[in-house]
Amino acid sequence: MRREASPSLRCGLLPTRGLSFTMPDTHADYRLSQLDQLEAESIHIFREVAAEFEKPVLMFSGGKDSIVMLRLAEKAFHPAKIPFPVLQVDTGYDFPEVLDCRDSWVDRLGVRLVVASVEQAIADGVVVDDGKTSRNRLQIGTLLNAIETEGFTAAFGGGRRDEEKARAKERVYSHRDEFGQWDPKMQRPELWSLYNGRLHEGEHMRIFPISNWTELDIWDYIGREGIEIPSIYYSHQRRVFERDGMLLSESDFNPTRSGETVEERTVRFRTVGDLTLTGCVESSASTIPEIIAEVAMSTVTERGATRGDDRFSEAAMEDRKKEGYF
Repeated sequence: MRREASPSLRCGLLPTRGLSFTMPDTHADYRLSQLDQLEAESIHIFREVAAEFEKPVLMFSGGKDSIVMLRLAEKAFHPAKIPFPVLQVDTGYDFPEVLDCRDSWVDRLGVRLVVASVEQAIADGVVVDDGKTSRNRLQIGTLLNAIETEGFTAAFGGGRRDEEKARAKERVYSHRDEFGQWDPKMQRPELWSLYNGRLHEGEHMRIFPISNWTELDIWDYIGREGIEIPSIYYSHQRRVFERDGMLLSESDFNPTRSGETVEERTVRFRTVGDLTLTGCVESSASTIPEIIAEVAMSTVTERGATRGDDRFSEAAMEDRKKEGYF
């Protein structure tokens, strides 16, 4: 009687009973991590703007977000130099550690630094200091004057959608009219990441390359890239006082009011800006992993927790952005 060969033998295969095989890995994994995807998107935006706009500029405060942007721009055009200048709007009330870090980055990369001084703008009559308006708000007129004077057609900003609800409304390409104003109801569609950069005379575009990043993404990237940031982002001892639920730095620019007492605490800053309006948080996080763990547990964004200029009204940020704020 004829016996049929087993299916495995008919197909030319060896029987596998009692044997085990490991298939060789013949394909490389080309999938990008979330951080690599964000980096690639931001680099694409930088290159797109450099190719499309005549005279771009990168707004650089010396804070963590603008430093990450500068690092991304460095990668986007390496080995060439960054093909546009950086612009800082100096309130005159900036943290010294932030200015030192700004100068370190500018010197290392060899980029041109344009400083738009609020103090000088007041002296020139560009903005009016009435003794009530904060230097933070006076940045608006100072910035718009610098953009007009220098003829910048696009300005990179470090705004992220997770920071504040007004910033969550903004597109990557954010149009500004001839008066530097933003209309949140008249934004251009960005389907399939296609950007419309057409401008009329006197208009300019604000560009947000890290719009889709979160605070945790920023810190992960700083850690991965070994990026230099101002020392005040890490835990340190500082003389502070409490005002409106925030811890503000003792300073000649920030005199205490009746009932306010100064004491030394262990703190760090989640965001930096005008020192008269920027608060710190009590923290012992002195390393990037410790900061990441702390941020992951936080239920309030850095602007919501420590920026007094966002507390004037429910729509304080949106009102300023309509007028031309970052």
